[in-house]
Amino acid sequence: MKKMILAALGILVLAACSDKRQFTVEGTIDGAKDSVAYLHRMTVEGAELLDSVVVAQDGSFRFRSAAPEAPDFYVLRIGSQLINFSVDSTETITLNASWPGMASNYEVEGSENSQAIKELTLMLKDLQQRVVAVQRNGSLSQEVFADSLQHMIDAYKQEVSNRYIFSAPQKPQAYFALFQTLGPWNIFDRFDRKDLKAFGAVATSWDTYYPESPRTQNLRSITLKNMRDQRVADARRQQTLDESKIVESGVIDLQLSDNHGQTRTLTELQGKVVLLDFHAFSLPESGARILLMRELYEKFHGQGLEIYQVSVDNDEHLWKQAVANLPWISVRDVYGQASSIYNVQAVPEYFLIDRSNTLQKRSVQMDDLEKEIRALL
Repeated sequence: MKKMILAALGILVLAACSDKRQFTVEGTIDGAKDSVAYLHRMTVEGAELLDSVVVAQDGSFRFRSAAPEAPDFYVLRIGSQLINFSVDSTETITLNASWPGMASNYEVEGSENSQAIKELTLMLKDLQQRVVAVQRNGSLSQEVFADSLQHMIDAYKQEVSNRYIFSAPQKPQAYFALFQTLGPWNIFDRFDRKDLKAFGAVATSWDTYYPESPRTQNLRSITLKNMRDQRVADARRQQTLDESKIVESGVIDLQLSDNHGQTRTLTELQGKVVLLDFHAFSLPESGARILLMRELYEKFHGQGLEIYQVSVDNDEHLWKQAVANLPWISVRDVYGQASSIYNVQAVPEYFLIDRSNTLQKRSVQMDDLEKEIRALL
């Protein structure tokens, strides 16, 4: 009798396991035998490792994992090579690739959404190559380079918006497109009025189809906040400008959004000595540099020093966490226009602006930053 009961329980357990909703991703990667392939789920918080397998002698691999409740994004990785794809059900997705170069040299079957993500990936790679070609053209001035870069980005956004976002905003590829990056910068800027329409379209559709998804909740939050900030900015612009407050400046002005969504400029700081600092919080040495900046700020802020720090970080969440408790002005250079204007080739880079709002020196002209600040104060 006991054996019968145990057998029955075993059948029930097997049945329960077989009822679990799973998806499968499988295929072959030519030239990658004996390599370790990893399956990651790309959550709102970051990458989550789900499983790993050794690629077989014939290049084959196979993963099975729990199917998501709403469309989500995954990565197949070998070394530094990634293939992005999406899963929204219990489908079987086949990825056939060649190593090396599998990030762009692959075929996908069983998922139209993942095929669209591949198309977006290849389009972005083409854009990156064109940008690099323009950067290497030493005959172009910074102004011409910035104009060319902006033209390429605008054309890219227009095509992606028409083909992948507004045509089907409820699809995973629409969400994926919103968060594509060019180097350290987001292509679609949630602080930009035109781009915010794309964020709004996707947020509305996902709120209709997948209201409980963490991605929906995150997208809804950032979209509503930035729409509210736009309305506040519009109201301020409609106010009559006091002509007595219009000033001429000896500095190329910047208009960038801070971590609270407010537009901050360099000209608003006339009357102060400004340390214009270009920084990347993703760099290993960031922590030590921020400590140095804090020392300078605490020592001289009371005497009239202000820090206008421009982040070139791609990860907005990382940036906002890093600057949450910093006392100075923290903005982000989404498209790299500020970096181009000031000819920033690498970070950290910094400049000093005097009380009359005139640019005085850049880092290579200063041996002792503290001494230079004291002289301007």
